[in-house]
Amino acid sequence: MPNKFSRYHYDAIVIGARCAGSATAMLMARNGARVLIVDREHEVRDTRSTHALMRPAVTLLGQWGLLNEIAAATPIVASTHFHYGDERVSVPIKPDSVAMGLYAPRRWLLDNALGQAAVAAGAELRTGTSLVHLVKDTDDRVTGAVLRHPDGTTQSVSADIVIGADGRNSMVADHVNAATIATSNERSATAYTYVEGIPNEGYRWYFGDKIAAGLIPTTNGAHCLFTSCAPDAFRSWFAKDAFSGATKILATWEPEIAADLSARGPVERMRKFPGAPGHICQCAGPGWALVGDAGYFKDPATAHGITDAFLDANRLARVLYDTSGDARAYQVERDQIAPTLFDLTNKVASLEWDFDELKSLHMKLSACMKTEQEALTYSHSAIAA
Repeated sequence: MPNKFSRYHYDAIVIGARCAGSATAMLMARNGARVLIVDREHEVRDTRSTHALMRPAVTLLGQWGLLNEIAAATPIVASTHFHYGDERVSVPIKPDSVAMGLYAPRRWLLDNALGQAAVAAGAELRTGTSLVHLVKDTDDRVTGAVLRHPDGTTQSVSADIVIGADGRNSMVADHVNAATIATSNERSATAYTYVEGIPNEGYRWYFGDKIAAGLIPTTNGAHCLFTSCAPDAFRSWFAKDAFSGATKILATWEPEIAADLSARGPVERMRKFPGAPGHICQCAGPGWALVGDAGYFKDPATAHGITDAFLDANRLARVLYDTSGDARAYQVERDQIAPTLFDLTNKVASLEWDFDELKSLHMKLSACMKTEQEALTYSHSAIAA
């Protein structure tokens, strides 16, 4: 069978071209690796997301040279507001040497920017191409993958490492039998949409009695509106008229905004997510690695998913470059903070807290993100030196 890829062997095959996979492919290609990145979708479109980037993610976009492209179409976030019932706590976002604030880009913008940067660095991107199964040697080391082309034909391609960036139901994780480190059934059920006509006051997070919500300024001046409840209340809030349920929840804190949005309606359809179990899995083994949700999925309640994906990509690409392909140190580095963030997120997502407890959880989350940021600053300084 003729080869439909540019080569038969790659340094790395990345399964999944969303933010985790494209970032990993970009960084590895910039380090000189020959990278094939595939995605089963024919086009990388928008996906369900809160879009919020935390400081480490913004810092990485700046270091990667992609922040200006994102900032050109996405409003700056200069403050964060936490609403604990009737109490509002505002936190200004301090400018740093990379950015004046934070950003929350739409995923069609962010993921495509990363994919294009990967291609510009020399990675080979194939969409409409899916994983059939992994190829292993007699020692159970992954040595490549069988991939299905858009025309339905299949082809085996070898690689030094196969990287799963294929989401929380990862086929790569399943095929390598990635060991489970931790799981959780704590979750919130959430409905998302996009609305217009709201001034940009930064990230707005709302917390009430078994409910939560957020208004996130995103690309082209819209806001992502998400509203959450306990899973057993999902149907009562969102089954009949999801947008009506969302505005009723938002009215708990913002009655005027909720009334205005009820009259305007959403600018896009509602997207529902009833929640899913969280997991931390083994993320590296002989000839394979996992990045993003494939290895570490937690509830969106703390809006840390994109930031996690970027940190994973950065860690893995650096470790593979520094160790000539040994990914074991990546697992060690990820797990220095992942279990703590996982536990904190589960507690926030449970909606089983009083406001003093929730404030304490948010302070601990902030401390984790500060640790992540300090590690980035240190590693970047060391590389520059």
